[in-house]
Amino acid sequence: MGQLQLIAHGMSDDEVDFDLLDLLRKSLGIDGNSTPRPAKTGVLEDAEYIYDNSTDVALDMRGTKTAASSVWKLIQEKQYSTRDWSKHELHPKAKDESTVDFIFLMDLLNFCFWSDGTSAEQYAVEYRGKTWTGYWSLVAAIQRALDEGTIRRMYSRWWRLTGGGLQEHQSQVHRSGATASSPPIPLLGDRMYCLREAGYVLQDRFDGTFTACIEQSQGSAAALVNLIVDNFPCMDDRHTFEDTTVRFHKRAQILVADLWACFEGEHYGSFHDIDRITMFADYRIPQMLHSLGCLQYSPPLESHVRQRKTIESGHSWEIQLRGCSIWCVELLRREIQRQHPETHLNAILIDFFLYDSMKELEAKGHECIAHHRTRSIWY
Repeated sequence: MGQLQLIAHGMSDDEVDFDLLDLLRKSLGIDGNSTPRPAKTGVLEDAEYIYDNSTDVALDMRGTKTAASSVWKLIQEKQYSTRDWSKHELHPKAKDESTVDFIFLMDLLNFCFWSDGTSAEQYAVEYRGKTWTGYWSLVAAIQRALDEGTIRRMYSRWWRLTGGGLQEHQSQVHRSGATASSPPIPLLGDRMYCLREAGYVLQDRFDGTFTACIEQSQGSAAALVNLIVDNFPCMDDRHTFEDTTVRFHKRAQILVADLWACFEGEHYGSFHDIDRITMFADYRIPQMLHSLGCLQYSPPLESHVRQRKTIESGHSWEIQLRGCSIWCVELLRREIQRQHPETHLNAILIDFFLYDSMKELEAKGHECIAHHRTRSIWY
């Protein structure tokens, strides 16, 4: 007799309480007729835990409510939507498997572009008569490599390259070409490691293509994030805070979000639970949230950030900055929803909008607090 039947027997040795047995099966998620439980990434729950235990980063609730009104107003004025993703001249315009390849490669390498603070220059890419920096330098480098034939089917052969072959290949793809004094892209060795690792995983588990990974997720954004972090270690963005493991999964989440935005919620970007994706914990969104009056830093942390001193990856300050930013954007989203119940706005679009706004302020030379500086592959 199975354990559940033993439990369901209750006080009687002769009769099984089948109603209780059915209830137990459903509660344990093993009833053949029950609906599978929805996938969860755990990122939002971990962000709330970090916020609840944070000592150096705090949320200004009044500032957050005020910012929610401003953000909503600007999003409406600019008619900001997923369509803005494809409007950028560097993002791919096709809506096919080649674009899935592009987005996978792009977000596989989407980390750490800032200069070390001792140089006025930063890594930059010259492409089609313009100089691109930051995240856009990576996108420009990939587009330039495609134009030049340096890469053909994105990552299809890269996993076979080892040692000097891969280094030479990536040095060519990521060459600066902006000015003679432009530094090389940061963490080139880490980027090569990510490429090699991802190539092996794709060949070994997903028939050499990321579209197979998307198909396995069965239309669930959260399931796809979990598939990514479970199979690609270089995307498994977990850390320890107060003796507790916390998840951010920035690059895995933004990969799913980019697919959703590029394909406008259709085909490869169709996810029934896209709203489970949080904002993407990096160094630009905390900077913008501080400028909006949403985030407050302790005096030691604020002094450290303003002096552009490096914060070690995994340091409590860094974890608090990232976690509180996720929770802050969630509160912004809830406040916008409260003020405008007739609308629907998820954390992805708020993140995209805040990032673009921060870059606009920077381009116009507006004064604001510096972003925190952490060298890592996670963002």
